Amino acid sequence: MRKILFALLYTAMAGLAIPAAAEDAGIEAATALRTGDMKKLTFHSAPKPVSAAVFTDFDGTAELQLADYQGKYVLLNFWATWCAPCRKEMPMLSDLQTELGGDTFEVVTIATGRNPTPAMKKFFDEIGVDNLPLHRDPKQALARDMAVFGLPITVIINPDGEEIARLRGDADWSSDAAKAILRALLAAG
Repeated sequence: MRKILFALLYTAMAGLAIPAAAEDAGIEAATALRTGDMKKLTFHSAPKPVSAAVFTDFDGTAELQLADYQGKYVLLNFWATWCAPCRKEMPMLSDLQTELGGDTFEVVTIATGRNPTPAMKKFFDEIGVDNLPLHRDPKQALARDMAVFGLPITVIINPDGEEIARLRGDADWSSDAAKAILRALLAAG
């Protein structure tokens, strides 16, 4: 009986190691693809937990958490209406969502701090973005928990809901390098 239990435990643990090894391979491949703006993308040596702080939808009627996105890779972008670099990169994030978004990947945008909803809507309308969420973190609870200092900050979260990489400042998310990095992660995921 003891041998059977050990065999079951070993099999279960081996099954858990395969996804971790695949993700490690994806991260290794993605790291090697960093060129241009993507050189600013820093992969962590080990995944980090993300905050459980609540943020809201555009109307403030639904409370959300990052855990709601488990099961897919998330490119999480913190931005604000007053942020000029955010205005520059948001259309690129929109293009990325159009090209790669689906069951295994999603771009999630969260306006942090004081961002009046009319200004948020105007921001997206002026730059022609209509496929990204207008989520809000008005009291910066999520941003504070995620150590977001300055904007924009973009975080890559794995399907287990853990932060695996971070980029400070704006970047060309529609570049071939950005897409290759994300495709490497998705292929390993």
